[in-house]
Amino acid sequence: MSEVHTINRSVERIRGGVSGGLPLLALPLLIGAGIWAFINADAYGAGYNALGALMVILAALVSSGFYSMQPNEAYVLTVFGAYVGTDRTTGLRWVLPWYGRKKISLRVRNVTSEKLKVNDKRGNPIEIAANIVWRVADSAQALFDVDDYVAFVNIQIETGLREVASHYAYDHAEEGEPTLRADAEEVGAKLQADLQARIAVAGVAIDEAHLMHLAYAPEIAGSMLKRQQAEAVLAARRTIVAGAVGMVETALNQLSERGVVKLDDERKAAMVSNLLVVLCADREAQPVVNTGTLYG
Repeated sequence: MSEVHTINRSVERIRGGVSGGLPLLALPLLIGAGIWAFINADAYGAGYNALGALMVILAALVSSGFYSMQPNEAYVLTVFGAYVGTDRTTGLRWVLPWYGRKKISLRVRNVTSEKLKVNDKRGNPIEIAANIVWRVADSAQALFDVDDYVAFVNIQIETGLREVASHYAYDHAEEGEPTLRADAEEVGAKLQADLQARIAVAGVAIDEAHLMHLAYAPEIAGSMLKRQQAEAVLAARRTIVAGAVGMVETALNQLSERGVVKLDDERKAAMVSNLLVVLCADREAQPVVNTGTLYG
């Protein structure tokens, strides 16, 4: 039976570190006491040299425990490799000198991925890039549960973008189906949720995800442009024909109601044909003056 290994996830604890004010005040006192002990060693005995050395050593230890933090920064504290806690308090801070300290930024980061060449849902090669806004939410997970959380996030952004792009067509999808081109907000929300699930192990939160670049790959861009142009022409033709039919219908009804001219079915068909040609033609119509009778 194979053995299943589980990984214990780290959890951030807000703990460790004190205000550096009192240690900062104690530092000159220790240094002054050491100097005084060295000066008076000849008068009071050699033991004052040892006392002076002890004061200097204590001053060095105290000075090595200082660190300072700006807003949206944190220090992760460890003791001989064991996680103690995370200090998020800004200002001058102090810990015992044998505490390990690792600074980590909690500021929001803005990353624009490289242009990736992927296949959409229909298998068409496209170029796509995204802008991701993220930040460290759990400092312990970011430092202890992944090797390099920044590199991990960048790799997962590329992986997640490829995965999401494969679930949508670039455009011209089935009826009611979202596309990369027309439904950018929905695609961005999907990408954000997918990335959050992928990088949760690193203690990172995804605040925003948006598509920044979307285009057909160069090898098919020309063909797709021709298709789009043809579809645009067809759509325009449909609108023109629909309007022309309405205009012809209105003209025939008004001629009949006002008694301007009476036309049989054959002449109505001829008139409809002529009007449609005039209204739907790409070029201006050239009128022909009929000097004879309507039927001659």
